[in-house]
Amino acid sequence: MASETVDDVDTENTVRLVGRLSRLEDERELPSGSVVVGFAVVVPRASASPSGRNTVDSLDCAAWSAGTRRSVRSWQVGDVVEVEGHLRRRFYRAGAGVASRYEVEAVRVKRRRRGPAA
Repeated sequence: MASETVDDVDTENTVRLVGRLSRLEDERELPSGSVVVGFAVVVPRASASPSGRNTVDSLDCAAWSAGTRRSVRSWQVGDVVEVEGHLRRRFYRAGAGVASRYEVEAVRVKRRRRGPAA
């Protein structure tokens, strides 16, 4: 994944997740004509709280290219997956105004292990 130099400082927007697939949406076509498959990956996170309780993060991801969409569609909830990509902020119309959300734009995806059979 490419990095850039800004004011003599290397910058990079790279995300790598390894966790369990918790949600898999159907492929959908946007008004722009682009096609996307949304999914979420749950990743454990050590807590910095005094209780020491671990938590999890559920991170929204999107597969835009034909190859990543095809791979993601073969996954099942519970599979352990690896996702590499970039953090993106998406804007959309909601109610009376514009809203936004962050998601990982998946560039490379891989199923590492099948989850338990349903």
